[in-house]
Amino acid sequence: MKSRLPAVLTAIMALACAATASAETISIAADNTWHAFDVDEFMSQSGALEWIGLDDGSALTFSLTTATETLLTVVDGGFAGDRFQVFDQGNLLGATSVVASLASTSVGLNFDAALANSNYSFATYLLAAGTHTITGLLSQSAIDGSGSPFNATVGGLRVTPVPLPGALLMFLSGSGLLGFMRRRQSLAAA
Repeated sequence: MKSRLPAVLTAIMALACAATASAETISIAADNTWHAFDVDEFMSQSGALEWIGLDDGSALTFSLTTATETLLTVVDGGFAGDRFQVFDQGNLLGATSVVASLASTSVGLNFDAALANSNYSFATYLLAAGTHTITGLLSQSAIDGSGSPFNATVGGLRVTPVPLPGALLMFLSGSGLLGFMRRRQSLAAA
């Protein structure tokens, strides 16, 4: 009898290569810019609920390398009632906030409006300095009028720098010193 192990290993490697080829990685910076992602079980190449590219349905990964701590914010912009699980390097960071399903409400790609509206789920995570690979999936979907989940939405994430404590202290000290100098000059001029 011939061993089937080489054929099985070849098939597994082919699947792994196919999965890698269908993934899209976007490099992002801590610049407070929103980056959109989509979720759609029918458009997704895997038929699952992971974050995908808006155009082609491939799995979407956000890559980030920073020298300082940063804040990662994730928000739902599609149908109100969606929640996401957020991962860094495959480790669960957490889930976005619990919200009621209001499927008739949508802000689309206006993520600032979604973040300001308590009907949309969001979460903010503190990321340490270093390299991060951010992925996510839809863990709860808004429900349509018949009680069925949509399993489709759009969301966004952004990364913002965290001010260094020393830099903040220096800024406040400098501002106080300037205020003191200005006050002193106005008293001397009077």
